[in-house]
Amino acid sequence: MNVADQHDRIRVQGARVNNLKDVSVDIPKRRLTVFTGVSGSGKSSLVFGTIAAESQRMINETYSAFLQGFMPSLARPEVDVLEGLTTAIIVDQERMGANSRSTVGTATDVNAMLRIVFSRLGNPQIGSPQAFAFNVPSISGAGAVTLEKGGRTVKERRSFTVTGGMCPRCEGMGRVNDIDLAQLFDDSKSLNDGALTIPGYTPDGWGVRIFTGSGFLDADKPIRDYTKRERDDFLYKEPVKVKVGDINMTYEGLVPKVQKAFLSKDREAMQPHIRAFVDRAVTFTTCPDCDGTRLNAAARSSRVGGISIAEACALQISDLAEWVRGLSEPSVAPLLAALSETLDSFVEIGLGYLSLDRPAGTLSGGESQRTKMIRHLGSSLTDVTYVFDEPTIGLHPHDIQRMNGLLLRLRDKGNTVLVVEHKPEAIAIADHVVDIGPGAGTAGGTICFEGTVEGLRGSGTLTGRHLDDRARVKSTVRERTGVLKVRGASRHNLREVDVDIPLGVLVVVTGVAGSGKSSLVHGSLGAAGGAEVRGADAGGGIVSIDQGAIKGSRRSNPATYTGLLDPIRTAFAKANGVKPALFSANSEGACPNCNGAGVIYTDLGMMAGVSTVCEVCEGKRFEASVLDYTLGGRDISEVLSMSIAEAEAFFGEGEARIPAAHGILKRLVDVGLGYVSVGQPLTTLSGGERQRLKLATHMGEKGDIYVLDEPTAGLHLADVENLLGLLDRLVDAGKSVIVVEHHQAVMAHADWIIDLGPGAGHDGGRVVFEGTPAALIAARSTLTGEHLAEYVGR
Repeated sequence: MNVADQHDRIRVQGARVNNLKDVSVDIPKRRLTVFTGVSGSGKSSLVFGTIAAESQRMINETYSAFLQGFMPSLARPEVDVLEGLTTAIIVDQERMGANSRSTVGTATDVNAMLRIVFSRLGNPQIGSPQAFAFNVPSISGAGAVTLEKGGRTVKERRSFTVTGGMCPRCEGMGRVNDIDLAQLFDDSKSLNDGALTIPGYTPDGWGVRIFTGSGFLDADKPIRDYTKRERDDFLYKEPVKVKVGDINMTYEGLVPKVQKAFLSKDREAMQPHIRAFVDRAVTFTTCPDCDGTRLNAAARSSRVGGISIAEACALQISDLAEWVRGLSEPSVAPLLAALSETLDSFVEIGLGYLSLDRPAGTLSGGESQRTKMIRHLGSSLTDVTYVFDEPTIGLHPHDIQRMNGLLLRLRDKGNTVLVVEHKPEAIAIADHVVDIGPGAGTAGGTICFEGTVEGLRGSGTLTGRHLDDRARVKSTVRERTGVLKVRGASRHNLREVDVDIPLGVLVVVTGVAGSGKSSLVHGSLGAAGGAEVRGADAGGGIVSIDQGAIKGSRRSNPATYTGLLDPIRTAFAKANGVKPALFSANSEGACPNCNGAGVIYTDLGMMAGVSTVCEVCEGKRFEASVLDYTLGGRDISEVLSMSIAEAEAFFGEGEARIPAAHGILKRLVDVGLGYVSVGQPLTTLSGGERQRLKLATHMGEKGDIYVLDEPTAGLHLADVENLLGLLDRLVDAGKSVIVVEHHQAVMAHADWIIDLGPGAGHDGGRVVFEGTPAALIAARSTLTGEHLAEYVGR
């Protein structure tokens, strides 16, 4: 045997990233290894934080120091030995960039290829590929330039033109907006009286002080009494430099200021209160000049094979692939072949129902992940480590079979495939399983089992015990208390759908990926989908919880995200007779040495930065004097280091009793986050934990109808049972719960199922079944019915 053949394993020894407790594991190469365990047990810390991170860091180190300066610098993971690594390609669940200029076409380079096709073959010919790009404006200019030539200074006249494809009216956004001024300010008040009603614009904040101190406006005069000149300066003035006090600042009118601050960002990526403000203040309409295509008239006029680039991007990808196959032009044959291959990959991976003009920010986590996979499907690289983070998220059982086929194909080409996964159907195809646990957070971080799937079944670990769990169909279902009538829903691919959604029960909306579930639920119930919604409180009191990622920095934690910190700070302040700002590590109470971060971060250029625990506050984040104030015998840093379950008991009774805080903590315990500490940075929470944190936050909102989008995402089999209990408690408390879901346990547990299909894209968009789960299984008339019947063992 050759010495080189001994390296058939990835060896990890002594891994201590996040909550891992000196983990050692051997992972076979050129096999499919699945990592299982409850949410927060340390799967991602091992796979992404240790193995993939070190592989990427080693590859980065092969580049010159000059190039490394431009790359993200990665710290070496805390691990004693890592051997046998190969190049890692990470396909994670991070949503595609929520930039409103990004579409499926631009994010996957398909648009770049299409633009070349149109610039070469288009009739009439209008210019280079840039002329078909909606992110490139047409500009021209002329003027004198000064050059140094042969020791003399020479002036020459130069002119230039750039022909772009951007629609000038909407600037390539496809939508134009009108701002409702009444939502920006109350014109009966003056600026000093708090006339501005924009989030974050407080009378003593810089947003307002620049207006009051600019010298252009009278800060004590009601806005309705402004002269024409003052009103124009207030709303529309071009940017000018002004001095406010001793500080040089740029003053500009309120409308352009709001446009830059709020409208250039993607709506989906905004915090809920800012999104609510934008929805009130701004009306978006399709651009009348380009009809939403983002392209100018010249780009839309050039045609290939009878269609323009705008029409090509609007086609469903499976249809576009057919159209590309029909183009036979030897001069661009290699390009057409590459384009065809990429489009076929979309279809093969089950995304043929998308169109290239779909904004990237509207893709679900599962769709984003599969879009990223497309680059790797046709790759002829072998001996690569592919790392997947729950590739089955957002997939119907029918689609999971296809995903399993793709993972096995990548393995069969001679690659190592590492998958973090909870679904039993995906665990079943593993060559090797690593189960991490036994619990989550500090109760996890150890290897509970390594071996085959059969071995896992008999291992007695939490995953092993629940692997063959099958939720039973309920013998009796709840009676509806009313009905929401949706009529003529036509958003995206919906075909004038009429459906009655029962109230007072647990309703599951299901169907293959791309069948129109989210369009029906989020589009119609938000009454934005061109549908008419009638019935109990139509559109009112609806709490909608989507899959959008939680935004948060190292300074955010469950206490700041849920609003839990406010009542706690107030109670501390009241008990000690000081002001609440002292009990915030992001405000007055912060340790002056580390500014409340708890660590000192040193940037070392192209080397990985170093963070060391602050020696003044010892990582507690607060100034020493603040820690002298206590509530119920605990200081604020001790409260932040409590687990949520501990804090719930602490604030529930005795002198530390705070009903407002206790209510929030109880909801966090209800969704199964009792083990997370109150002050744990959001950046260290797993995907499933963040999803449940969001669920707990929204459960406090006043509403009679809860709409949840795949609440089982990132949940271990054992946690799904708790989630079903939580949904039951919501319904028993008189709420109506509507869940968009693929997980068969949730379908079996439903009182009523609405199944959309039969396929995806233009093959879907119709209601193919409505009734009880038992009736769906008995009929077996749809793909969902087939899989659900198989699941419950009928």
